[in-house]
Amino acid sequence: METLEGAGFRVTSARDGRAAVDVAAADPPDLVTLDLTLPHMDGIEVCRRIRETSDCYIVIVSARSDEVDKLIGLEVGADDFVLKPFSPRELRARVAALFRRPRSAMASEDVPASAPHVPSPSQPADEPTTISCGAGLVINSARREVQIDGSIVELTRIEYDVLEYLATHLSRVCTREEMVLAIWSSALTHDHHLVDVHVANLRGKLRRHSDATWIHTIRGIGYRMDREGQQQDRRAGGGPYLVARIDSEDWARGLDF
Repeated sequence: METLEGAGFRVTSARDGRAAVDVAAADPPDLVTLDLTLPHMDGIEVCRRIRETSDCYIVIVSARSDEVDKLIGLEVGADDFVLKPFSPRELRARVAALFRRPRSAMASEDVPASAPHVPSPSQPADEPTTISCGAGLVINSARREVQIDGSIVELTRIEYDVLEYLATHLSRVCTREEMVLAIWSSALTHDHHLVDVHVANLRGKLRRHSDATWIHTIRGIGYRMDREGQQQDRRAGGGPYLVARIDSEDWARGLDF
């Protein structure tokens, strides 16, 4: 609590999982730090329930080091996973990295003035605010909105960030390291599963609207997004590479991303 209060947050605590869900509903937070081991309702279920109604940042803080705990936490909507023990400086750095990403208009009005929020730079007037990715997929960066054939695709904050990053680097291979660095922080460049889990979730949501394939896995390296409907040089970005279509559940089956 002292770490976040020192960063300018007004901190409210909850004694157990059920109370945490109730507190989040009664006083919508900008940030939630969440342990996995809680009385009455575990942290995974708390995260899932909060994510159903809130787009706040969720950081899981836990001594449970099993990879499956981290993957499930990210799958149900957590933005980051911090392993205990950790230093106050690490937590503050990770929270600051989260707050560098744009927030929704409603949430941004309530962010404490001294919170570690770094506003994104204004977009140049001559820079396009939409990215057309073919097959009806359009990304409106000014509105942070994604549509397929006019239908809005509901994405979490990180899923949108991943999609926009790939779309702004069309036909180029993006490594996991550079994506973690751009979307999370330099302290997390070793944690490639952050990318894999959110790409898998993103693919699943896109496929609810279309059978088109935009995002390709470059095995052992990262991902490449192509404009659907156009012939692409499969070696773009330094190949040749094996291009594979990965379903959203594949990470759970132990595939080597």
